[in-house]
Order: sequence, then C-alpha cells, then structure tokens
Amino acid sequence: MSNMRVGVALALDMSLGESPLWSEARQTLYWVDINRGTIYAWHPGSGAPPETITLEEKVGCIALCEDGLLASMSPGIVRLRLPFDGRLERLAANPEWKQEGKKEGREERQEGQGNRFNDGRCDPAGRFWVGTIDAEERHPTAALYCLESGELVRRQAKLGIANGLAFSPDQRWLYHTDSLTRRILRYPFDAASGATGAPQTWVDLNVLGLPGVPDGAAVDSEGCYWSALYDGGRVVRFSPQGELLAEIEVPCPHPTMPAFGGRDLRTLYITTATQHLDGEGRARWPAAGSLLSVTLDVPGLAEPAWSGG
Repeated sequence: MSNMRVGVALALDMSLGESPLWSEARQTLYWVDINRGTIYAWHPGSGAPPETITLEEKVGCIALCEDGLLASMSPGIVRLRLPFDGRLERLAANPEWKQEGKKEGREERQEGQGNRFNDGRCDPAGRFWVGTIDAEERHPTAALYCLESGELVRRQAKLGIANGLAFSPDQRWLYHTDSLTRRILRYPFDAASGATGAPQTWVDLNVLGLPGVPDGAAVDSEGCYWSALYDGGRVVRFSPQGELLAEIEVPCPHPTMPAFGGRDLRTLYITTATQHLDGEGRARWPAAGSLLSVTLDVPGLAEPAWSGG
C-alpha cells in the first residue's frame, strides 16, 4: 500500500475541506468546507461538478440521515432535507457557543462566539457523536458529545481539538483524539447502550516519529484505522493493535480526513486544506484545497446514518 499514488479527484479551492462521507444508498460523496460553511455533494463518474449548499455559519461536520443530512453548525446541530429547500430543523444547541445580536442601523444581525463543532460521525447504532474545538486551538476547553434523546450529553471534557472519531467493526472500540496531544486514544465501547470505558493511549505519533497531528479518520473492513496527518502530508494506516502498517504521501501538506467510497468502497477519498498556506505555499502545492483519491485493495465500511434518537 505504501506505493499507492494519490491523485486529484476534483480540483477545488477549499479553505478547510473536512468530513467526507459516502452514502451507499445515494451513491454520493458528501463533504464540507468548514470555513466557508459549504456542503458538497458529488456523484463520481457522472461527469457533473459537485452540487453545493452554502449556509450562514461554519459547518464542522455532517452525518447521513434518512431524508438528508445532519450538519453541525457553530450554534448547534441541524437537519436539512435533500433536495435542500432552504429550511433547517434545529435539533440541539451547542453548549459551548454564545449567540448574540448586533445592531447595524435598524437591523439586528446575529453573531456568536465560543467553541464551534469540529469532527463527528454516527456510531453503528445510529447515535450522533460530535466534538468541539477550542476557539484558539491551544487550551483544553473543548469536549466530545453524544446526541441522545434530542440533547447533547457531554462524554469527554478538557479537549483542545476533538478529532479522529471512528468505531471498530466489532463495535468494541471507539477511537478518538485530541489533535493537540498527537495521541490517538481508544475507549472500550458498548454499541447497545453507547457506554464507553476509560480511554487508553493507543497510538502516539511522538513515539513513532510521525510528522503532523492526527486529524480525521476512517476504519476499513479489516479493522484498521486510517488517519490524516495534518501538516504531515500523508495518511497512515494502523492495525487494530496500533501497529503502523502503511504511509501514503499526498500532494499537499494538509490532508484533513479520509473516507471510503465508490461502489465497492475501495476508493479512499481525502479532503484537504489551504488555510495555513501563503502564496508561495499554494504555488508549491497546487493540489491543496482539492478532493484527493486513491484506490485500495481493502474496502472500507458503510457509513451509519442517524437513527433520529
């Protein structure tokens, strides 16, 4: 796998591409540009450009649901039906975000501040998990939440950048990271109840001498964990025991998250970012901000959808 070449699937100019996920039912890849509040929908092989929905807030991540998508916007989690009709159904407020009104002449414009949502996904039982990111990306003020019965329940506190959320195929482990620590943790997980045990350090990038920080992730059908190393210019694959199995370099320094897609789930799509590149860097890395892809031998797993609970 280390000899696999990553190519550009779609040439784009995303500021912070993230949260790719594949819908088997719709044969569609979805992802977001967090900073621009844009959701993309693309049918590979159609020859058509991706469709886009631009919302008024940053969108940290998305998840599948029966008739559309969940979107974790800065003020809270919403559901939008597809095709999008402009309406957003509010499901839960972000407990780390303060919404304020600001007068501009006769009109009041809504603004806010605090920790926005970042990485998230549904577990095998259809619960939606989502983490936040410290506004300054330095302090342990963020947390990991689970959407239960219409409310966000905090499951882990004192995080800096909640990331890398994934679940093992046998449903025994929840994987998660605080990117600032450069360590990937795993929690004992009970899929029936959603309960988690005490976290344990599973992979330490400092010990392995790997560059960058662990960002978004995906798990394949063999239970191996794929992590995008932001500022490391690669995606890496770890065995269920935490052994480094493969490193695949990408043509830009800031890959953000992988996702398995395509009819056989053997295409690994990778979102990327331009947000930390100056003009010289963007000239050097023209693929930055694009959607990348590589074909693998081992397929991924179908992405669960939100159950509505």
